[in-house]
Amino acid sequence: MSVRPSKRAPDALRAVSIERGVARYAEGSCLVKFGETHVLCCASLEEKAPGWLRGQGKGWVTAEYAMLPRATHERTRREVTSGKPSGRTQEIQRLIGRSLRAVVDLKMIGERQITVDCDVLQADGGTRTASITGAWVALHDCLAWMKARDMLKGPALKDHVAAVSCGIYKGAPVLDLDYAEDSSAETDANFVLTGSGGIVEIQGTAEGTPFSEDELMELLRLAKAGCATLVDLQKLAVA
Repeated sequence: MSVRPSKRAPDALRAVSIERGVARYAEGSCLVKFGETHVLCCASLEEKAPGWLRGQGKGWVTAEYAMLPRATHERTRREVTSGKPSGRTQEIQRLIGRSLRAVVDLKMIGERQITVDCDVLQADGGTRTASITGAWVALHDCLAWMKARDMLKGPALKDHVAAVSCGIYKGAPVLDLDYAEDSSAETDANFVLTGSGGIVEIQGTAEGTPFSEDELMELLRLAKAGCATLVDLQKLAVA
């Protein structure tokens, strides 16, 4: 019998769905669901690059991340009321931006900026990994929108990028943690991988008991299989 609260096998993802074109005015958008974690991703094009990039003949891809007040069990205060994003929010949106830039040729988009907004509608663990996976689809559609209008200098998207969490829960390595597991796992890690299997980023933290190199490699094995499935779903979504 599975030790997981969801009864999933150790190497099983939650049910994942990707719905494109959900925001009428965005150049690219999708609603991504990892189980009960739901994130709206919208890509917006601006006809100018950041000031520090002007004159260099290339553009920029960045991201912003936020959670709606009732995305969680209790209402959380909107960060705009405190005047600045929290440290967690800044860390996650920078991670999303880095992940997307890893697979984009910035010279091909010219002196423009694409911002991908990832808004968590409902949270049940893995909001950053769902955001990255959905953000790629929104970015893909934004670039397709640009290509249809002859705005690209050449192929801008070099590869897929997807992300998934892994952890050690009750002594067992498991894939795609939901909140019940994430909140009590001995080890919690996030893996961002490209479609070709390249590693963009690994974030891993032990909660109490340090994890071993062998356990890390097992988590990476699970993440590679999980991200390969997510990339297949991205391909189906944009086909």
